Amino acid sequence: MADIVKQILTRPIQLADQVTKTADDAQSFKQECAELKSKTEKLATLLRQAARASSDLYERPTRRIIDDTEQVLDKALVLVTKCRANGIMKRLFTIIPATAFKKMSSQLENSIGDVSWLLRVSASADDRDDEYLGLPPIAANEPILCLIWEQIATLYTGSVEERSDAAASLVSLARDNDRYGKLIIEEGGVGPLLKLLKEGKFEGQENAARAIGLLGRDPESVEHMIHAGICSVFAKILKEGPMKVQAMVAWAVSELAAHHAKCQDHFAQTNIIRLLVSHLAFETVQEHSKYAIASKQSMSIHSVVIASNNPNQSPNNNNNNANEDDSQIPHPMGNKIPSQMHNVVTNTMSSGKSPSRPPLAPNNHGNHSTHGSTKHHHHYHQQQHHHHMPPSGPSIKGREFEDPATKAHMKEMAARALWHLAKGNSTICRSITESRALLCFAVLLEKGPEEVQFNSAMALMEITAVAEQDTELRRSAFKPNSPAAKAVVDQLLRIVEKADSDLLVPSIKALGHLARTFRATEKRIIAPLVRLLDEREGEVSREAAISLIKFAGTDNYLHLDHSKAIITAGGVKHLIQLVYFGEQIVQIPALILLCYIALHVPDSEELANAEVLTVLEWSLKQGSMMQDVTVESLLPEAKGRLELYQSRGSRGFH
Repeated sequence: MADIVKQILTRPIQLADQVTKTADDAQSFKQECAELKSKTEKLATLLRQAARASSDLYERPTRRIIDDTEQVLDKALVLVTKCRANGIMKRLFTIIPATAFKKMSSQLENSIGDVSWLLRVSASADDRDDEYLGLPPIAANEPILCLIWEQIATLYTGSVEERSDAAASLVSLARDNDRYGKLIIEEGGVGPLLKLLKEGKFEGQENAARAIGLLGRDPESVEHMIHAGICSVFAKILKEGPMKVQAMVAWAVSELAAHHAKCQDHFAQTNIIRLLVSHLAFETVQEHSKYAIASKQSMSIHSVVIASNNPNQSPNNNNNNANEDDSQIPHPMGNKIPSQMHNVVTNTMSSGKSPSRPPLAPNNHGNHSTHGSTKHHHHYHQQQHHHHMPPSGPSIKGREFEDPATKAHMKEMAARALWHLAKGNSTICRSITESRALLCFAVLLEKGPEEVQFNSAMALMEITAVAEQDTELRRSAFKPNSPAAKAVVDQLLRIVEKADSDLLVPSIKALGHLARTFRATEKRIIAPLVRLLDEREGEVSREAAISLIKFAGTDNYLHLDHSKAIITAGGVKHLIQLVYFGEQIVQIPALILLCYIALHVPDSEELANAEVLTVLEWSLKQGSMMQDVTVESLLPEAKGRLELYQSRGSRGFH
């Protein structure tokens, strides 16, 4: 860096010396040349000062300012050279406008101001002595650029508090304008922000993480930050940082992944998926019951399950743990029978099947307790995995003492990050589903705060969307006999049946994505989706129709069973209403679904009574509907199939 800056400064210093020497030899305009010489000498002094301080100079403004200064000195040299002309004829034909010296004097003054500002902005905070930097003349055309330079310079040289304030200023700039974010990256802001994230105090780390998240507004910017090394820094924070900073880092991960899908794999390679799931699982469900903390402050569903299974468990029954006093604390829920979800958690956590990946929970989580019928199983797991689980630092140890709002926010951001990391990525979805994350999402959908529920629903929507296309993932993660998959479906179905929250649309989509995983004996999915066809909101009806298409479509092996179930649930009358009178966004999906039902169950009395054939004939005449590729191929086929079985003149059969 210092060598580069010295190299940049070499030519302008040489030019300044040439201007000074040439001005001494002036034959005309001697007074004006003397004035230029004086200013050039002042500028040369500053340039030499900059060369001596080259190791401290901030490179980006140095390049810009010295380039401008060099151009000014080039022009100054041309001007004073003209004044050195000898002889009357030479001076006569060397015309110099009267304003040239005034303009050049002003430009030299500006260069002096720019280089002076560069020296001040690059100095340490102590050397500046709280001096107000102001804006250099170069800022006249782009004042924001100089403000960015000043903040980045402070990130390099300021105290811990000043660096935190500078990061906060960059947050404000990046939030206000995408172009400012681009400038912050171009002017070298990412490196010192990452350094602050690694080494700063709590507030500085949080500001740095927020700034990085805001800078990743487009693929090019995210790519730049990936190359700068954000993945390993983020992983370190998610493992060891203060929880509020971890939450901000998880948010930043979600932002970068949302704006550049290619960064997903980079994050996965640095173990970030496992760390995020660990945060999701903390006090939701744990890998081993020894991590459950049955205290008044900790009301995790898993600890409720353990306490409810055997409320009279004595610490003396297990000699493996030194501190078992927490098992004596009465649970806030008393001896109530655990809910169905609690039973699912218990069954899943105490099953003999070990996950294919290392445990997500840490090995050093303070007081441990092992309870009830799961005692032997968890002790076995503890011995099996003990040597494979590295200590996870302060983020794990003691995080149970964080305030509930911080814990909830951490879960919200962890779920948000997993949502965007999972989108379209089979490898990451496999990592997530092979962990306890599906069970966590199910529990959080039931019990989590509103924001956590929404992000969990969105994550499940993306994971199931990938599973719909990835047969292997679908079969491994969403097996009908999997307790975690059952728990997820139960919660999605509960939301769809309730039909009164922001979780509705992602839950409808998720159930549709899973259409091929349901057995013919699974009778409870279709009717709630059919009821949503009668919704006042067009988007809900549309998504319900699209999901039902995935059940009734030809590529679903059980399309006949599902089509009959849709008819039985009263879906035909709703679909006819939507085809005739629905908003445009819902008309096409409703018509496609009606076509599939007609195609698969053409002999249905309900279709005849509802005069579906008339609906299909009417639709064939609607140009806007026939523009859809699927409708164009499917509608004539469905109409022909229906005509084989149903009479036009009556509602009965042939």
